[in-house]
Amino acid sequence: MIWERATGRPIYNAIVWQDRRTAERVAELKRDGVEGAVRERTGLVLDPYFSATKLSWILDHVEGARAQAQRGELACGTIDTFLLWRMSGGAIHATDATNASRTSLYDIVRGRWDEELCGIFGVPVSMLPEVRDSAGCFGEVKAFGVSLPVCGIAGDQQAALVGQACFSAGDVKSTYGTGAFLVLNTGEELKLSSAGLLGTIAYRVAGRTTYALEGSILSAGSTIQWLRDGLGIIRDGAEAGEMAAALEDTGGVYLVPAFVGLGAPHWDPDARGALFGLTRGTSAAHIARAALEATVFQTAELLEAMAADAIAPRRLRVDGGMAKNDWMLQFMSDVLGLEVVRPVNTETTALGAAMLAAVGAGEFGTLEETEAFWSAQAAFTPGAAHEQRRAATEGWKAAVARVLSH
Repeated sequence: MIWERATGRPIYNAIVWQDRRTAERVAELKRDGVEGAVRERTGLVLDPYFSATKLSWILDHVEGARAQAQRGELACGTIDTFLLWRMSGGAIHATDATNASRTSLYDIVRGRWDEELCGIFGVPVSMLPEVRDSAGCFGEVKAFGVSLPVCGIAGDQQAALVGQACFSAGDVKSTYGTGAFLVLNTGEELKLSSAGLLGTIAYRVAGRTTYALEGSILSAGSTIQWLRDGLGIIRDGAEAGEMAAALEDTGGVYLVPAFVGLGAPHWDPDARGALFGLTRGTSAAHIARAALEATVFQTAELLEAMAADAIAPRRLRVDGGMAKNDWMLQFMSDVLGLEVVRPVNTETTALGAAMLAAVGAGEFGTLEETEAFWSAQAAFTPGAAHEQRRAATEGWKAAVARVLSH
């Protein structure tokens, strides 16, 4: 989001993370050979997913915006920054280290905006917010007619990592919402993946940075929405689970939901979705099951990438709307060969933000003291179908290979 400092008015609609309008610009930057510098300093790959090319696109497509930016009249930020600005009456222009780490403009080792990267992407440093710890007093805002302190801020998946109490190196969680995001705590050491995962900041508390590796699945819950709203073959996500559980398998059907390209480990913005293996015997139930299996197979790809980076988690904590589906979690445990644990509170993003705020407000001395807020509701372990279901991943890999653009 970019807005006028004087009025708080956005100069253009917010551009969401799934938007791929800057794919051509990203391809140009790759040809220019800047991906190595971006990866080394930010931990990220070059992809339209991240903020930098979106900010530059707005500046290039709104008349007079670049001139305004050069005069210091514009501010920018992720949505947390915009909310802070508006709710504080323009008094606070700040973000936390996790949100900054997802822009492609922030050096996550040195802990500062990188002027060279800002120049490469065409985003003036003067527009960017101050970067603070994830827990601490950001200032007072007006809400519900009273002044309230904001004491914790974190990006979506980093907040979920905290809400899952993944405070030790090696702890891993996966959140299943519109997309799905698997995040592994790597402690105070930044690990740069050789297998397509992202290095990122997990949280920064009391000036100490904890890092993570992340794998991003761009379509998960949105795939189920497509079954409902696009194809009209289900009423809701629960029905998809019931249809899947009633079948022995998909009848050889694979759905690759590359509606907005593929995320980790492929990072192919030009890949497009496809259904494979259709016959006259294929039913709506087969397609619904293939959609749920696709989320599991993509999770398996991310864990294989972690294994290639010499990381092998012992269990996976899951949350988000799709994590309420028992059938999917059992299938996941069988395919991954791991224990899959669902917490009592599956809205862990909100919980994690509250845990950070509790530390920032001084209610707890350390983030680890908030672990009591997490408790397990159910655990799924690999069953008799483990080997059979793992074998199905070979068909998935063949299907993915057919939609890749390179």
